[in-house]
Amino acid sequence: MNENILIVDDDKDIVDAIEFYLKAEGFNIVKAYDGIEALDALVEKNIQLIIMDIMMPNMDGLKATFKIRESKNIPIILLSAKSQDMDKIIGLNMGADDYITKPFNPLELTARVKSQLRRYINLGNGNNLQNIDDNRKSLLRSGGLELNIDTKDVLLDGEYIKVTPIEFKILELLLSNQGKVFSSRDIYERVWDEDAYNCEKTVAVHVRRIREKIEINSKEPKYLKVVWGIGYKIEKIL
Repeated sequence: MNENILIVDDDKDIVDAIEFYLKAEGFNIVKAYDGIEALDALVEKNIQLIIMDIMMPNMDGLKATFKIRESKNIPIILLSAKSQDMDKIIGLNMGADDYITKPFNPLELTARVKSQLRRYINLGNGNNLQNIDDNRKSLLRSGGLELNIDTKDVLLDGEYIKVTPIEFKILELLLSNQGKVFSSRDIYERVWDEDAYNCEKTVAVHVRRIREKIEINSKEPKYLKVVWGIGYKIEKIL
C-alpha cells in the first residue's frame, strides 16, 4: 500500500510543489491549508505522515501539532520560513519529529519523509497497547522502566507510556546499552540514520521530552542521565 501523506500549508503553490515531488515517489497526497483542515483530514483519511507549515491562519502548525499529539503518534515534519533555533525547539517540544526551513531542497524533504516513514512503519504504526509477552530477548528493563521491542510498548511501573517513534528508538538504544554514554552525535546518527550536523539541540529536546514522561522529577532523573559535556545514558537498575 502506498502511504498517505498530508501536506498542510496556506501557500497553495508550496503544497502543489511538494505534491509534485512526493507523487513522483509513489506517495498518495492529501491537502489542507490550515490546522483546522488538517485535523478534519485526519478524521476522514488514514494518514501515515504529515508535512505542516507553522505560520497559517485559523490554526497554526504548532497548535495543530499539539492537538494531533493528544491521540496520534504519526510522524510530523514542520516547515517554517524562520531559521532561528528557538522556533525549531518550540516545534520539537510540541511533538514534531523533524523540522525543515524554507526554502528547502525537495530532495532533502523527500529523504526526510522516507526516513520518518521507515521508522514509523518499523514501529508498527505507533504504540498499539498490547499485553507484553515477557520474552527475555525482546524485553528491555531498568528498574520500573520496561520496553518491549516486539510489541513496541513502553511501561513505567506497569503503566503504559505514550512515546513517539523517535522517542522509542532513543529509549531502545540507551536501554540496550545500559550504563554506556552516547554523545548527541552517536544518538542522532543511530536513531535518525543520517549524518549528524548541529544535532545537539535536536537530540536534547527529544531527551527532555522522554524525561518528562519517565521521570518523577526530571531535574533529578532516576533513569535517563546527562553526563555533562559527553552525552546521555540510562542507568542499570535492578
